[in-house]
Amino acid sequence: MEQRRLGRTGLSVSVLGYGCGAIGGLMVKGSAAEQDRAIGRALDHGITYFDTAAVYGDGASERNLGRALRGLGAHPVVGTKLRVFAGQRSDIAGRITSSLEESLSRLGRDSVDIFQLHNPITLAGAEPSFTPEQILNEAVPALERLRAAGKFRFFGITGLGDALALRQVLDVGGFATAQMPYNLLNPSGIGPARPDAPDLGGVIRHAAGADIGVMAIRILAGGALSGTEARSPLGVQNVEPIASGETYAQDVSAARRFLPLVAAGHAANLVELALRFVIGAPEISTNIIGTSSLEELDHAVAAVAKGRLPDGLFLA
Repeated sequence: MEQRRLGRTGLSVSVLGYGCGAIGGLMVKGSAAEQDRAIGRALDHGITYFDTAAVYGDGASERNLGRALRGLGAHPVVGTKLRVFAGQRSDIAGRITSSLEESLSRLGRDSVDIFQLHNPITLAGAEPSFTPEQILNEAVPALERLRAAGKFRFFGITGLGDALALRQVLDVGGFATAQMPYNLLNPSGIGPARPDAPDLGGVIRHAAGADIGVMAIRILAGGALSGTEARSPLGVQNVEPIASGETYAQDVSAARRFLPLVAAGHAANLVELALRFVIGAPEISTNIIGTSSLEELDHAVAAVAKGRLPDGLFLA
């Protein structure tokens, strides 16, 4: 699988990253045997970035990923995330430290490659988001101390919130990575906005220009780009859209507008179309996908292996 440089970290990561969250659900609700097979299969496919978070299954994802990697004796690039909740906002630095220690314990590691702040960043800073000033004055010093202590190699953000606030933080905060939504339904992190989705203001393009390693999230819009509302029993049953339509059903309807491209032979199905679209963006280092089964993982890898879509396909 193609490997790309993760911005200023200098790390090499696969163009398709493996997400261990609740949307796909395998690494949260699957059996240990299924999870171990999935991680082994991902490694065999050449996937070198694995993404988890403390909130995924209330720590289950971290425990399961750590167990699987130890059992396989594998050492890929691993990133995890923390979220500061309402009752913890008075001590952001303390929450960062305690969450990291808990994550490392669940993963069974002394350190992690990438540690990322999972809260949105907005100018107003209404809960659950924070203002740029809170991030720069309270979160960043704590992150710098923990990095100096060898607890992780690089720190990053989940790039949700206001484009202006995100740019401010990315320009001066020392963040090496950013996870940002990018998909067929809303490519405005790089390109023009679409009328039925929020305008992300080119934040991916801005981050990449600052040599920040961009990790694309929601590349299938939480599954909506399959073109069906059907969900796996392992996955989240009621998906809350992020940076797309108002409801999951609306996202599925919007996804079906791309079916003529499938009928024209540009891809075998909507999922393949969506995956080949996102890997065509050179600004993105890795595109994170979660799965409910080995079959979904194999399908995604096969789609990516077909390469990017032709230039100009979406200009009409």
